[in-house]
Amino acid sequence: QISLFRLTVKRPFSTSHSSVDSKEMKKFQLLAHKWWDEEGEYAALHSMNDIRVPFIRDTLLSMSSNYHLGNPLSGIKILDVGCGGGLLSEPLGRLGASVTGIDPVEDNIRTADRHKSFDPVLAKRIEYKSSSLEEIVEESMETFDVIVASEVVEHVADLETFIKCCSQVLKPEGSLFITTINKTQLSYVLGIVVAEKIMGIVPEGTHEWEKFVPPEELECLLESNGFSVQTVNGMLYNPLSGSWSWMESTSLNYAVHAVKSGARAQAQATDTPPETDIQQHSATAGTAG
Repeated sequence: QISLFRLTVKRPFSTSHSSVDSKEMKKFQLLAHKWWDEEGEYAALHSMNDIRVPFIRDTLLSMSSNYHLGNPLSGIKILDVGCGGGLLSEPLGRLGASVTGIDPVEDNIRTADRHKSFDPVLAKRIEYKSSSLEEIVEESMETFDVIVASEVVEHVADLETFIKCCSQVLKPEGSLFITTINKTQLSYVLGIVVAEKIMGIVPEGTHEWEKFVPPEELECLLESNGFSVQTVNGMLYNPLSGSWSWMESTSLNYAVHAVKSGARAQAQATDTPPETDIQQHSATAGTAG
């Protein structure tokens, strides 16, 4: 498996809690010019669009009553965190969304900017910034309807800081989509030994198994930071056909959709006396889908 990398540095503000990992940045700096080579190092990310784009589109459409034929995501503001060369930002822009793509690696942003400039429609709908997530928090509080972090969380330095920042820039009831790799023996064998060392599907050193994130851990972090996890789907990459498919098991790759609690729920969380809180929780415990 591979990854859309990024997240990290610059602002001296709370460097100890920055989600950016300078070692990861250097790694992806070297490949910045390769993003749009569909047969190259990022081939598996290109083909991942076949399942991750419909997953994002259909989930958002199921939550909305507005449907614009031809531009189904029209009016939706999306933040693509760790956008790399724009592999996911572009198809989301084509669906009508207004997309902001951020990445701390400047060469990635240069590549993404150059590529979108060939399409006048995308040039209007997508804006790229060389930035970490932390750096845009102050100017972007509760700005976005949707955040996408695809193949990013296994590269960040501090996952809790990353999730907190996602919550801060997301509107109440906004959606967060994450795709990443589970931390299992199988993911070590297939994701690192086979994919990197034997088959060369991704460059050697792309992933560190210690930074892979089990879905239980990710769900726990999301729930404790005001998100409600809606969906966790397993994903499988077939290196022979170069294609992705959904599967029940999350033992390798998986995708998560979580929704930030609404303004009312946030107010209740801070204002409700503890005993009422408990009653409310038990009353709604059986309703989560």
